[in-house]
Amino acid sequence: MPSLATRASCGFLCCGPATAGGLRANSPGDTLVFCLMSRRLLSCLWCGREIVESEAGRRRRYCRQSCRQRAYEHRNSLKGTGIPEDSVVLSAQEAADLADRWFAARCAAEDIATAIGEGADTAELASLSATLVTLAREAERLR
Repeated sequence: MPSLATRASCGFLCCGPATAGGLRANSPGDTLVFCLMSRRLLSCLWCGREIVESEAGRRRRYCRQSCRQRAYEHRNSLKGTGIPEDSVVLSAQEAADLADRWFAARCAAEDIATAIGEGADTAELASLSATLVTLAREAERLR
Protein backbone atom coordinates (compact mmCIF):
# COMPACT_ATOMS: atom_id res chain seq x y z
CA MET A 1 0.00 0.00 0.00
CA PRO A 2 1.53 3.34 -1.01
CA SER A 3 2.07 6.00 1.61
CA LEU A 4 -0.32 8.92 1.72
CA ALA A 5 2.56 11.27 2.59
CA THR A 6 3.62 13.53 -0.25
CA ARG A 7 5.29 16.88 -0.80
CA ALA A 8 2.76 19.64 -1.25
CA SER A 9 3.28 22.80 -3.27
CA CYS A 10 4.43 24.56 -0.08
CA GLY A 11 7.40 22.20 0.18
CA PHE A 12 6.33 20.66 3.49
CA LEU A 13 5.59 16.98 3.93
CA CYS A 14 1.82 16.62 4.03
CA CYS A 15 -0.35 13.62 4.56
CA GLY A 16 -3.87 12.29 4.50
CA PRO A 17 -6.79 12.69 2.19
CA ALA A 18 -8.88 15.75 2.89
CA THR A 19 -11.94 17.49 1.54
CA ALA A 20 -11.52 21.09 2.68
CA GLY A 21 -9.14 24.08 2.25
CA GLY A 22 -5.45 23.74 1.45
CA LEU A 23 -6.08 21.12 -1.23
CA ARG A 24 -4.37 20.54 -4.51
CA ALA A 25 -4.97 17.78 -7.03
CA ASN A 26 -3.03 17.57 -10.30
CA SER A 27 -5.45 15.24 -12.07
CA PRO A 28 -8.90 13.79 -11.35
CA GLY A 29 -7.47 10.49 -10.02
CA ASP A 30 -4.93 12.07 -7.65
CA THR A 31 -5.30 11.82 -3.91
CA LEU A 32 -6.04 15.19 -2.38
CA VAL A 33 -3.67 16.18 0.40
CA PHE A 34 -4.14 18.73 3.14
CA CYS A 35 -1.12 20.77 4.17
CA LEU A 36 -0.60 20.50 7.93
CA MET A 37 1.85 23.40 8.01
CA SER A 38 0.31 26.84 7.91
CA ARG A 39 2.21 29.95 6.96
CA ARG A 40 3.64 31.67 9.97
CA LEU A 41 2.95 35.35 10.36
CA LEU A 42 6.26 37.13 10.51
CA SER A 43 6.84 40.45 12.20
CA CYS A 44 9.57 43.04 11.75
CA LEU A 45 12.37 42.64 14.29
CA TRP A 46 12.56 46.41 14.70
CA CYS A 47 9.03 47.83 14.70
CA GLY A 48 6.86 44.71 15.01
CA ARG A 49 4.78 45.31 11.88
CA GLU A 50 3.60 42.28 9.94
CA ILE A 51 5.92 41.23 7.10
CA VAL A 52 4.59 39.97 3.79
CA GLU A 53 6.38 36.71 3.09
CA SER A 54 7.90 36.43 -0.37
CA GLU A 55 7.82 33.19 -2.32
CA ALA A 56 11.53 33.06 -3.15
CA GLY A 57 14.71 33.72 -1.22
CA ARG A 58 15.30 33.83 2.48
CA ARG A 59 12.84 35.18 4.99
CA ARG A 60 12.78 38.91 5.53
CA ARG A 61 13.62 40.13 9.01
CA TYR A 62 12.57 43.76 8.59
CA CYS A 63 9.52 45.30 6.92
CA ARG A 64 11.40 48.24 5.39
CA GLN A 65 14.94 49.36 4.70
CA SER A 66 14.58 52.08 7.35
CA CYS A 67 13.84 49.44 10.03
CA ARG A 68 16.88 47.47 8.91
CA GLN A 69 19.00 50.62 9.18
CA ARG A 70 17.66 51.48 12.69
CA ALA A 71 18.43 47.94 13.86
CA TYR A 72 21.97 48.20 12.47
CA GLU A 73 22.48 51.53 14.23
CA HIS A 74 21.12 50.07 17.46
CA ARG A 75 23.44 47.04 17.29
CA ASN A 76 26.47 49.26 16.64
CA SER A 77 25.57 51.66 19.45
CA LEU A 78 25.63 48.74 21.91
CA LYS A 79 29.07 47.51 20.91
CA GLY A 80 31.56 47.88 23.73
CA THR A 81 28.86 48.15 26.40
CA GLY A 82 27.70 45.39 28.71
CA ILE A 83 24.23 45.43 27.15
CA PRO A 84 23.40 42.31 25.09
CA GLU A 85 22.76 42.93 21.37
CA ASP A 86 19.25 41.48 21.53
CA SER A 87 18.17 43.93 24.26
CA VAL A 88 15.39 46.37 23.54
CA VAL A 89 16.27 49.91 24.56
CA LEU A 90 13.38 52.37 24.51
CA SER A 91 13.49 56.11 24.94
CA ALA A 92 11.35 57.61 27.68
CA GLN A 93 8.79 58.69 25.06
CA GLU A 94 8.68 55.23 23.47
CA ALA A 95 8.18 53.63 26.90
CA ALA A 96 5.37 56.10 27.70
CA ASP A 97 3.70 55.40 24.33
CA LEU A 98 3.92 51.64 24.95
CA ALA A 99 2.37 52.06 28.42
CA ASP A 100 -0.43 54.17 26.89
CA ARG A 101 -1.20 51.48 24.28
CA TRP A 102 -1.36 48.77 26.96
CA PHE A 103 -3.58 50.99 29.14
CA ALA A 104 -6.00 51.47 26.22
CA ALA A 105 -6.09 47.69 25.65
CA ARG A 106 -6.78 47.07 29.35
CA CYS A 107 -9.60 49.63 29.32
CA ALA A 108 -11.14 47.89 26.30
CA ALA A 109 -10.98 44.55 28.16
CA GLU A 110 -12.68 46.16 31.16
CA ASP A 111 -15.37 47.55 28.82
CA ILE A 112 -16.08 44.01 27.62
CA ALA A 113 -16.29 42.71 31.20
CA THR A 114 -18.71 45.52 32.11
CA ALA A 115 -20.84 44.87 29.02
CA ILE A 116 -21.07 41.16 29.85
CA GLY A 117 -22.05 42.00 33.42
CA GLU A 118 -24.80 44.30 32.14
CA GLY A 119 -26.12 41.66 29.72
CA ALA A 120 -25.10 43.37 26.47
CA ASP A 121 -26.27 41.89 23.20
CA THR A 122 -24.04 39.96 20.81
CA ALA A 123 -23.56 42.83 18.37
CA GLU A 124 -22.26 45.16 21.08
CA LEU A 125 -19.91 42.47 22.42
CA ALA A 126 -18.63 41.79 18.91
CA SER A 127 -17.90 45.48 18.41
CA LEU A 128 -16.13 45.77 21.77
CA SER A 129 -14.04 42.65 21.14
CA ALA A 130 -13.01 43.92 17.68
CA THR A 131 -11.84 47.14 19.35
CA LEU A 132 -9.90 45.12 21.93
CA VAL A 133 -8.16 43.06 19.23
CA THR A 134 -7.15 46.22 17.36
CA LEU A 135 -5.78 47.84 20.52
CA ALA A 136 -3.93 44.66 21.52
CA ARG A 137 -2.26 44.51 18.09
CA GLU A 138 -1.16 48.11 18.49
CA ALA A 139 0.12 47.38 22.00
CA GLU A 140 2.33 44.56 20.67
CA ARG A 141 4.53 47.08 18.87
CA LEU A 142 7.52 48.15 20.91
CA ARG A 143 8.17 51.26 18.87
